[in-house]
Amino acid sequence: MQTIWLDPKDDSTVWIIDQRALPHQLMHEVLVTYQDAAHAIREMHVRGAPLIGATAAWGLYLAVRQYNPKQDFRSYLEDVIAVLQATRPTAVDLSYALKQASETIYQAPLQDRIEVAKEAAQRFARESAAQCRAIGVHGLPLIQAIAEKKKGEPVNILTHCNAGKLACLDYGTATAPIYLAHEHGIPVHVWVDETRPRNQGARLTAYELAEAGIPHTVIVDNLGGHLMQHGLVDIVFVGTDRTTRKGDVANKIGTYLKALAAHDNQVPFYVGLPTSTIDWSIEDGLREIPIEERGGEEVTHIYGWDDGQTRHVRLTPEKSPGLNYGFDVTPARLVSGLITERGVCEASEQGLLGLFPEETTD
Repeated sequence: MQTIWLDPKDDSTVWIIDQRALPHQLMHEVLVTYQDAAHAIREMHVRGAPLIGATAAWGLYLAVRQYNPKQDFRSYLEDVIAVLQATRPTAVDLSYALKQASETIYQAPLQDRIEVAKEAAQRFARESAAQCRAIGVHGLPLIQAIAEKKKGEPVNILTHCNAGKLACLDYGTATAPIYLAHEHGIPVHVWVDETRPRNQGARLTAYELAEAGIPHTVIVDNLGGHLMQHGLVDIVFVGTDRTTRKGDVANKIGTYLKALAAHDNQVPFYVGLPTSTIDWSIEDGLREIPIEERGGEEVTHIYGWDDGQTRHVRLTPEKSPGLNYGFDVTPARLVSGLITERGVCEASEQGLLGLFPEETTD
């Protein structure tokens, strides 16, 4: 399931899945300008930290194609980067992809910039896909260990939001161990949080799992704690949009409450993340991670499928406003471990530096 790709017959066109139409319709959308890419990120036609990063990298490629030689190239590209950077402030993959791609583009000779920009976007996508599979490889033993104790009974896994194939380039981050467990014949069952207000769990994670034939059940967000109290959750896997060097994680709103419930009920709570999601420049997630505030309409209204079409309906009284923070921060003390492409570590600076010693500062 490709989430973003360059048209093999037309180098001026990048394709995405318009995720707003899922799960009821599989619709593809064309991006031909960096403004199209920015709009797709901002309006959540694409979402998920790695995919946001990939879309930004392809946006830079389209911007280089759009460049008018009468302009100063560096100033032009800096303006483009500022536009793309402003679309979703919490996901650090966005900044990572833009920095990585722009550095190579700036260094390229004028005649090679388009090709270099294309390769930068393709490289980010390749690396992200490889990281996701590696996260699955390192997270798989956590499921295997529980499966051995349960002697054939399904391992019950709870997820929040969507950190699967649709949020990434392949396998997903938090769902990668689940996919690999399924491929290895380990019986699993996934509790899928609906994830209000945009319902990425009910719409996207459930869609993915259904397509893969993985047993799952969609639940309302507030059911997770009850299930944990009654021993119906063996482990929690979530993703992250930004992780501090000390192990705090920012993820979709509601993740913190799941972590609290898991901690109170001694349920392991693991976070899957690629290198591109670690922000080594910050230590305190609560004070330093910018939390995106989206429009209140996402809270007061909801999309649904009715009579062969998508309908947008109001849930609340017309005079009642909605508050809509997109993310919350889960402190490292509530995280059982971080699953990266280099292995599993403690959610702490010491744990992360054990896997990423090159980030040690004097």
